Amino acid sequence: MSGGVSAESRTPAASAPETARDEVHAASGHRLGASHPRQEGPTDLRLVPPALAAWATAALTLTAPGAGAVAVVAVALVLGAVLLAARWSAWSRVSAWSRLSLAAVLLCVAAAAASAGLHGADLRRGPVPELARRYATVTAEVELTSDPRLTRPRVDGNRTTPTAVLIDARVRRVTVGAGAAVGTRAPVLMVVRASKGSPWLGLLPSTRLRVTARLAPALTGGDRVAGVLRVRGGAAPEVVARASAAQRFAGRLRAGLREATDGLPADARALLPGLVVGDTSRITPELDEAFKETDLAHTLAVSGSNLTIILILLIGPPGTAQRAERRGLAPRLGLSLRTTAVCGGALTLAFVVVCRPDPSVLRAAACGAVVLLALATGRRRSLLPALATAVLLLVLFDPWLARSYGFLLSVLATGALLVLAPRFSAALQRRGVRPRWAEAVAAAGAAQMVCAPVVAVLSERVSLVAVPCNLLAEFALAPATVLGFATLATAPVAMPVAKALAWCASWPTGWIASIARTGAALPGAGIDWPGSWAGAGLLLLVTVTGLAVGRRLWRSPWWCGLGAVLLVLAVVQPPPLVRVIGGWPPPGWRLVACDVGQGDALVLAAGEGAGVVVDAGPEPGLVDRCLRALAVTRVPLVVLTHFHADHVAGLPGVLRGRAVGEIQTTGLQEPAEQAEFVRREAAARGIPVTRAVAGERRRTGELSWRVLWPPSAPVPGPEGPNDASVTLLAESAGVRFLLLGDLEPPAQQALLRAGGVPEGVDVLKVAHHGSAYQDPELIRRAAPRVALISVGEDNGYGHPAPGTVAALREGGAAVLRTDEDGALAVVKGADGELRVAGE
Repeated sequence: MSGGVSAESRTPAASAPETARDEVHAASGHRLGASHPRQEGPTDLRLVPPALAAWATAALTLTAPGAGAVAVVAVALVLGAVLLAARWSAWSRVSAWSRLSLAAVLLCVAAAAASAGLHGADLRRGPVPELARRYATVTAEVELTSDPRLTRPRVDGNRTTPTAVLIDARVRRVTVGAGAAVGTRAPVLMVVRASKGSPWLGLLPSTRLRVTARLAPALTGGDRVAGVLRVRGGAAPEVVARASAAQRFAGRLRAGLREATDGLPADARALLPGLVVGDTSRITPELDEAFKETDLAHTLAVSGSNLTIILILLIGPPGTAQRAERRGLAPRLGLSLRTTAVCGGALTLAFVVVCRPDPSVLRAAACGAVVLLALATGRRRSLLPALATAVLLLVLFDPWLARSYGFLLSVLATGALLVLAPRFSAALQRRGVRPRWAEAVAAAGAAQMVCAPVVAVLSERVSLVAVPCNLLAEFALAPATVLGFATLATAPVAMPVAKALAWCASWPTGWIASIARTGAALPGAGIDWPGSWAGAGLLLLVTVTGLAVGRRLWRSPWWCGLGAVLLVLAVVQPPPLVRVIGGWPPPGWRLVACDVGQGDALVLAAGEGAGVVVDAGPEPGLVDRCLRALAVTRVPLVVLTHFHADHVAGLPGVLRGRAVGEIQTTGLQEPAEQAEFVRREAAARGIPVTRAVAGERRRTGELSWRVLWPPSAPVPGPEGPNDASVTLLAESAGVRFLLLGDLEPPAQQALLRAGGVPEGVDVLKVAHHGSAYQDPELIRRAAPRVALISVGEDNGYGHPAPGTVAALREGGAAVLRTDEDGALAVVKGADGELRVAGE
């Protein structure tokens, strides 16, 4: 027969597809099947092993010696070639398809090892690594590869570290002394000592600069930089070549978005640029912490969902792109499917350019395209192969992604949405949950289930409010993103329209920020968890066990209700219930020394739900947690004894969600940057700032106090801000408290001479965290019954000094420390006895 195929030879091959089609029709519940069937047989996993093999190979060979990468490539290629060419009997039992699959895995391993070896070699080749090891001063021409970013101030002892601008770059030429310039392409991290408003912050990627700087080795092993380039001085950058036209255009768009959001409320002004283009420069540490606590931090970075939301506007709702009754903007504009695909590609390209083509944006574009494929075609069978292809291509393009936690979380979340979420949704719908709610809950739950173990490794914490917070934020995310991109597009041509759109976007954006703040403020928002891979495995085991138990309990409404009530109580932690179960805070407390590490934060009881706060500690979260445990919602007065960071940096935590009447400070405005920080925080909330002066007396409820120090015209002593500390003598229910701030011996002696130290107090807050510099006469005169020392565990200052502790005990005082006993509460019992309870 001339090329014909008999019916007999065709029947076996055709029988499998026909059987599969019959199963699909049967599953549809209709005689002829559904008009748009979504079930297409078993999941295709053939591309998953090559992608995982390439991922693992890239992660392992990035920092391996060059010879090791070459050996991996050679061995993988040889084995792959053997598999493809094998004919001997040993393979007779192995199908040709299995041999091809294994060969594909080996070829992907070879490709990943080659790519990783080349990228890793950039860290070792050329003069930069050796110059970094010698800490050489060089003149370099560098090309920026990222946006500049300003570091956040960090508390270091009693001061905050100065801010700096960080920029990723590649060294193109480097010159040492009078030597000749040497060409290279080594990646480096540039560090420029600068603050907000610096011209360095206005630079764009692809700009070329000439800098004189000192090279230093990377701080940690495995970094993707050959060295750290510390730029000298604070002069303006010397530009050798402007940024590319595409980056200048993207820069104008981003600048227009920032300008359009300038008049919005603080949270919306900070959050909208982050939602749209990943610009987090306005996000405050407090807001950033709230988003991390509720596992909403993914909304602050560019993600695949951003691109998906925009492209859905083009193609319409899920599964309609290829139907006759197409939806979205494309059919209304008369665009064919092919033209629609081209427009979608153009939008994706614009998305990458505007949001910067760094690895995180490329990852978002690839994973967003995978989700878009699912939405547009409704072909679930093609989803995992598409995700595997995206992972494989991205790892080969940039092997450093193989070591990126962000990349891991993105892939895990996308995989959960494609594999687990449909199954969870179907299970919920079988139990009577409406389809839309089932899909939303399933998506949030599936993503949280697979991502929580990795997040626990990074943060050593597990959020208990992540799923409800993500569910509530999901409804506002799409309108905020659409309106944000509309603002981005219109800002360069019609700023008034852009500002109107930004105002509209501020409503859903503000809703998202409110969810994050509210969720983070709950006492049981999260629990501490081991930050290791063993801890991640334990969390995954607990999650799977809980899911299995939950499936059985679902049949019993009573058990489900009881579980929900227990979870709500664990998260909300009503103070009366916590007091009964944990005994904290003890009833009738008069003063609490919060456990804030190496710093001070005291709370004086001022009535039901009210407290006078003396100092705020070094971190907002710690003092906020202490006040929440005490159920303090009103603060008539915040006294900041002096402006050292370990006493004032936690101020935002005191102000968070509480009615604060006034902030009182010392007269010496040093350090100046911390004094400005306090004024800025107070002004943002409309809280007056006054100055404490010796002789001032105040009362609120049963609490009264008198300012003993500083005098009206303080003269800085040898210790400067410490000797200007506000010193209080407070009394509540007959208990007298002497609070010394960080007074040093010169000021302590001056206070004694002025007659400000009373004889015999009940409680002494020991000055300066119990340091060795104390005036013995003051301790003898005060003769406290209880001495409280607020100090951090294993601090580097040797606080408290053994001599100070010994002197206090010799005077008859019971000495208690926050580093050993946690938060400390002073209580006067019904019998008049004074006791101190530790948390």
